[in-house]
Amino acid sequence: MEKTKQQPLALRVCAELAGSLLLCFAIYAFSTWGSAVYGVNVVFAPLATGLSYAVISALFARVSGAQLNPAVTVAAVLTAKTKLADGILYVIAQVIGAIAAAFAVVKLLPTSEQVAAKVWLSPAVNGFEQGSVSYSLLTQYGITFSVTLAIVVEVIGSLVVVAAAMSSMSADGTNSDRYALTMGGAYGIAVAISYPVTGAGLNPARSTGIALAAINEGLTQNPVQQLWVFWIAPVLAAAIVALVMIVVQMATTPKPKAYDSVADEADGQVTADVQEDVADQTVQDSVQEGAGERAEEAEVRDQQADSQRDADEGIERH
Repeated sequence: MEKTKQQPLALRVCAELAGSLLLCFAIYAFSTWGSAVYGVNVVFAPLATGLSYAVISALFARVSGAQLNPAVTVAAVLTAKTKLADGILYVIAQVIGAIAAAFAVVKLLPTSEQVAAKVWLSPAVNGFEQGSVSYSLLTQYGITFSVTLAIVVEVIGSLVVVAAAMSSMSADGTNSDRYALTMGGAYGIAVAISYPVTGAGLNPARSTGIALAAINEGLTQNPVQQLWVFWIAPVLAAAIVALVMIVVQMATTPKPKAYDSVADEADGQVTADVQEDVADQTVQDSVQEGAGERAEEAEVRDQQADSQRDADEGIERH
């Protein structure tokens, strides 16, 4: 994994704000006036959202890590990939960027007596039951998407997004070159899962921005009243991913005591081996010393025998 040098905090926070603004503006744009031209559906929404996240992530990944989502930031803080103070500033910047983008889009919406702003905003806001993008279709059959289903799909979609982000993020919060493509694919899958039910929140900042901008626009359901789901579900998913990562790290990290025991055992074995070698060497030295002494004694006896023979021979000659 290729690491990038971490930029100053002020620059990273500004990057998160700018990235969130551009990202949310793109999402709000194709979800409002873009829907009139292209038709936001289960094919268009995942493709457009995934492409938006991929492009914006590629632009800002080397500056701030392009987290762009409070849920991703929460997971990064819980796993110590991002400092707590940095994470708080990131989340504030992300939300401010989303709010700015939402009010800009609402102000740019073309409206008339026949076409009110709520017509444009309905596909862009996140909600369930009366706030769901599928509400008008489902009411024809007497059913709605409940809050339980909304929470389930948002949690599952957010799990995909957060897990993808954490897998591409290094220990110091920087990310790899594949981060942009990974996030684009993850958001595309998550939107395909959740869009028919909730309009695909997945990002608390994205949900907050458009909810605040649409408060007084005459929607069937006030999106701010349902906003809690789009904070709780992604943050819960972030906590789950972080917990799994921490447990896996604890389970795969060898215990220090085990290393100490192995080291002590190895030291004991080495000491025993050294002692055994010393004993063997001592025995060998003793054997060699005894052999030397015996050789010297034999040589002395030989010399004495030779001297005795010479003496005997001298006596015989006389």
